[in-house]
Amino acid sequence: MNTHVTILEIDGKALVHNLDYFKEKLQTTTKILAVVKAFGYGSDGAQVAKFLEHKVDYFAVAYTHEGVALREAGVQTPILVLHPHLQNLEVIIDFKLEPGLYNFKIFNAFLKVAKEKGSTQYPIHLKFNTGLNRLGFLATEIPTILTQLHASAAVKVQSLFSHLAASEDLEEKAFTTGQIEQFTAIKEELFAGLKYTPMLHLLNTSGVVNYPKAQFDMVRIGIGLYGFGNDAKETVHLKNTHNLKSIISQIHTIAAGETVGYNRAFAAKATTKTATIPIGHADGLSRRLGNTKGFVRINQQNAPIIGNVCMDMIMVDVTHIDCSEGDEVIVFNTQEMIQHIATTSGTIVYETLTAISPRVHKTLTP
Repeated sequence: MNTHVTILEIDGKALVHNLDYFKEKLQTTTKILAVVKAFGYGSDGAQVAKFLEHKVDYFAVAYTHEGVALREAGVQTPILVLHPHLQNLEVIIDFKLEPGLYNFKIFNAFLKVAKEKGSTQYPIHLKFNTGLNRLGFLATEIPTILTQLHASAAVKVQSLFSHLAASEDLEEKAFTTGQIEQFTAIKEELFAGLKYTPMLHLLNTSGVVNYPKAQFDMVRIGIGLYGFGNDAKETVHLKNTHNLKSIISQIHTIAAGETVGYNRAFAAKATTKTATIPIGHADGLSRRLGNTKGFVRINQQNAPIIGNVCMDMIMVDVTHIDCSEGDEVIVFNTQEMIQHIATTSGTIVYETLTAISPRVHKTLTP
């Protein structure tokens, strides 16, 4: 049982608000796949999935063990494993997960395992590379795929999908449009060779915003679910879902000339009151936030981080803040604070959220 005093509160009402915001952009027949990989973008994938289970059509995780965790939490909704590996194929079937197959090595191996386990029309998803050049079959491989599918009764294609490389960047509109056209051509060739029509999905959060005509049968909502639209004009319509807070463990009074923390990075120029907070770079706070570049909120006031960020703790300046040991500390509870941390850390919101350590206690408030 995690009793750590540093807590990430997941706002269920904000999750629903964000989901509904994107639903309003969709056609009534368009399905929604909620992406809960990477611990639900640093929150808790199992808690988020259980909460949203009857509000979406599919979930997606990156790796097999993430899907297993959802099943063990009682999630019954279909789960797409985006990046399965040979070592996990039997587990995928055992836990009724659905693999995204991206090359012939994993494709052939899964067909073999499915046949050995006596599966019939087990749902698989075929990923095609249309320009991201990360994972996926090529369009030239379609004839071989069709030949092998016709020779196997063990599997059935549940969906075809691809991944946009720059859907948030309107300067790359020509490239993205080209990806959509490639995917459409792939669909036409595969449908012509199959006796059924799998689902199609291509759009991510930014794709839903910028390319609404390419919704196909389903869209994948990731970062948007957690309050960010990859564009300030979109983010303002969303609500923050991640609220990270801790407490003051100890307060010190530091005399002028004394130093604080490793490498004596902070030297007091005058009498200074400091507070020690039980959160550090092992919990996801970048060391770049040290030396007054980052701050926390205590009793509605900013308390700058002084000295270097430690593995398990930070020290902040509370000289002008009326506070006591045990008081609540807000590390972030708004999109603006999260963005500030990301920018100051030289990274993006995705990394700031997913960096939150599993040792931080996570709780979802409906």
